[in-house]
Amino acid sequence: MYETEAAKVFSEELVAWYRRGNRDLPWRRTKNPYYIWISEIMLQQTRVDTVIPYFNRFVERFPTVRDLAEAPEEDVLKLWEGLGYYSRARNLQAAAREIADNYGGMIPADKTVVSGLKGVGPYTSGAILSIAFNLPEPAVDGNVMRVLSRYFCLEDDIAKPATRVGIEGLARELIPEGAAGDFNQALMELGALVCTPRSPHCLTCPVMEHCAARLAGRQEELPIKTKAKKPKPQHRLAVLIEDSEGRVLARQRPEQGLLAKLWELPHIEAPFEAWSSQDAAPEWLKTTLSLEGMDVRTTEYLGSAEHVFSHLHWFVRIWGADRVSFDGSVRDDMDQVVQESAAANEAGAGAAAGAEAGVGAEEGIRAEAIVAAEAGTSAKELPDGYRWIDLEQFEKLAWPNLFRSILSEHFASK
Repeated sequence: MYETEAAKVFSEELVAWYRRGNRDLPWRRTKNPYYIWISEIMLQQTRVDTVIPYFNRFVERFPTVRDLAEAPEEDVLKLWEGLGYYSRARNLQAAAREIADNYGGMIPADKTVVSGLKGVGPYTSGAILSIAFNLPEPAVDGNVMRVLSRYFCLEDDIAKPATRVGIEGLARELIPEGAAGDFNQALMELGALVCTPRSPHCLTCPVMEHCAARLAGRQEELPIKTKAKKPKPQHRLAVLIEDSEGRVLARQRPEQGLLAKLWELPHIEAPFEAWSSQDAAPEWLKTTLSLEGMDVRTTEYLGSAEHVFSHLHWFVRIWGADRVSFDGSVRDDMDQVVQESAAANEAGAGAAAGAEAGVGAEEGIRAEAIVAAEAGTSAKELPDGYRWIDLEQFEKLAWPNLFRSILSEHFASK
């Protein structure tokens, strides 16, 4: 379809440009398909300079597919912490387990297998197969669609799936024989460094002489892309509950959905009127949390934070609290309850609880006492998914960036 001089020059010049000098990135120093796969997943929606230290730590901790497959999920999420889009990490581990179980821990040079892995779409599949195995498969992402839309002056909306399919077909035709990996990486490199979304650096482009958009003076207006909807604003109230030992009450999110299995402060959605009012917010927080079985006593407004997801924009206001109950009764006399709990557990109940949690007998008694004090009953455990955490535990658990930032500041102030 594109057997023209412009197409021929494009492929030849682009590969030559890439081979003359490209960025020295850690995943480019190997043809290991596992490392290339890890890098491509991390690079989704994330800048290269952000990914590099995460990639290095990740492959050091999980150097093989089998190491990743056998790791505790919480370890994987902890290493991923800060990259966002945590479903990528879960899908990565699920796919690693499939490879370990069905293919001896080795990623095969098989398009059907690779494209069928959880979390692997057409772009990632093409990148792995072309870069690791030099198979002539296109790897089309936003950078590539922008480059090809400009070079061939394509006016189709790149936000539409049909356009992506068409550009994948075009990219496949352009792959030079025996150079699939370098060609695809050259396209990515050109889009990232030269043919940028705004103010493209046309004068340094290796294929500028045949670029149809530049020749028509349209490089700034292409590609055509329908604007995505803005993330929906959502106002939320969070509560930072601290016990007498300076520990903070945290909860783990459900196994499915947004930020699945990450830890956070208890928080609820609120209408703007309640969220923005210093008087109404504490009452809304208390009333709504009571529907979840929590009874809290707020103390003061601590500050605000926000985080933007692909579809949501969270605006969070944080309130402090000094008491909490999960059955309606609240107690202030923490030290007295500690003594009562210790006496009640002389027979060893406290030690057993501590042993189950991986702590000593004295620590187990203390932990159970704190729970009892906060719950207002003796020997009462926190509900599933809740935990008192200190600084050491905080550093071990995986948190969304929003709550990691809030709690980092909180513990640093102590």
